[in-house]
Amino acid sequence: MDSETLAAAHREQWQRLAELSRRAGRLTGSEADELVALYQQATTHLSIARTTTHDPRLVDELTMLVTRARSAITGTPAPSWHAITRFATCTFPAALYRTRAWWIATTAAFLAMTVLIATWVARDPAVRAAVAAPEEIRELTRPGGDFESYYSTHPAASFAAQVWTNNAYIAAASLIVGILIVPVVYILFINAANVAVAAGLMSAADRLDVFLGLILPHGLLELSAVFVAAGAGMRLGWTLIDPGPRARGRALAEEGRVVAILALGLALVLLVSGLIEAVVTPSGLGTPARIGIGVVAEVAFLAYALVIGRNAVARGSIGDLPGQSGHNHAPVSAPA
Repeated sequence: MDSETLAAAHREQWQRLAELSRRAGRLTGSEADELVALYQQATTHLSIARTTTHDPRLVDELTMLVTRARSAITGTPAPSWHAITRFATCTFPAALYRTRAWWIATTAAFLAMTVLIATWVARDPAVRAAVAAPEEIRELTRPGGDFESYYSTHPAASFAAQVWTNNAYIAAASLIVGILIVPVVYILFINAANVAVAAGLMSAADRLDVFLGLILPHGLLELSAVFVAAGAGMRLGWTLIDPGPRARGRALAEEGRVVAILALGLALVLLVSGLIEAVVTPSGLGTPARIGIGVVAEVAFLAYALVIGRNAVARGSIGDLPGQSGHNHAPVSAPA
């Protein structure tokens, strides 16, 4: 059968199928049955077109028709407000709370490393000379220099998008390669060194207050998100080494889903951080006001993670996807 004959014989059926597909959700019982029957016939016609007519235009047309009809029959689930609310009030904060030991330890290690390197740079002229040439350091640290102008060079909207993309990439990389542990440690060290060198250079130029006024408004929340990602990633890596009483495959699946939950939630946290960096940091507000906004955002995040998260865990949430709490797994024996 050639393509023209096939199309002439069944064109009315295809048009009826397309019409019913567009009205999916508003069909009567008989129309729904008709939709299914026409879909089954169209899949047969598609198979014939692929194997006998070799007409790419007809194959493409039928492929699109069948795809739309399949979507109309099976439906495309949309996230309900209940699911979104559950994620925001239960699943995500529970995941944050369950991984708290790892990201709190990561935070402490990062801050200690940053303070040590910054103090070393600020107090040792030889170290500063090794970092950059004197004229480059002056250009970086002077009033209105490179460090300050960085936050006001670009329009707020584009800068916020750039910051969000960069930070989301760092967080995602920490979550993904966390199973290897060592790469996450390297990522954290590089970030700590970058922050510490800038702090040390600004401190040596007696402009540490400017540094803190530009970094803290967004940096508190931004770095917290990175620490959570790094800690959760390394926790997943440790699960591979020591799954505890769970079977290794089950443990990795459960913790992997927790990491996926954190990745989604942290993208939103980093969006807030990026907006603060683009709007608040370069604003004309005084340093205390800018830092105050950053502190409020950080306190809100910590309360969300540690208070709301603790309450969510107390209600039985483990930060896993709905229906994946483990009750559908075969039991495993606990260690003696």
